[in-house]
Amino acid sequence: MQEARIELTLPDPEATLALGAALARAYGAGSSGSATIYLQGELGAGKTTCVRGLLRSLGVTGAIRSPTYTLVEVYTPGGITCVHVDLYRLQGAAQVDELGLRDLLDSRCLLLVEWPERGGRALPPADLEIRLAYQDQARRAELIAATAVGARLLQMLACDTSLAPYVPNIT
Repeated sequence: MQEARIELTLPDPEATLALGAALARAYGAGSSGSATIYLQGELGAGKTTCVRGLLRSLGVTGAIRSPTYTLVEVYTPGGITCVHVDLYRLQGAAQVDELGLRDLLDSRCLLLVEWPERGGRALPPADLEIRLAYQDQARRAELIAATAVGARLLQMLACDTSLAPYVPNIT
């Protein structure tokens, strides 16, 4: 598979929420199965904000917290199991098994993993990687498809006109 990639400039938290909402639409429109999305970036880069936008767009109405301390938060909007994981506090891949993720994953599951580099091979492989980085006062988001599922998500995102203000560069 040829690497598919989208780069966006996100000037503020609202733009990061909009990216999450676009991801929700892409997942809802193009998927009948599960997907794994890795979110990478420094502290404060917008990983949880992006997830919050995604979950709100899928219909989660209650509090959406960063799972930094709980490690795992599960939401079930519209028959989809959304598992939001934050591995920042883990010391290694062995601790991922203790989270019981395998018990939470099913055929219609969206797994959202912050700090996936701390989980190593104990995690399912990513379909889509989102790398968020500081860029002056804004953030840069690089989305990279790792599988056919990820490529399908990127295709849907490339057609989402709500992302047009964030100047996507599609390769």
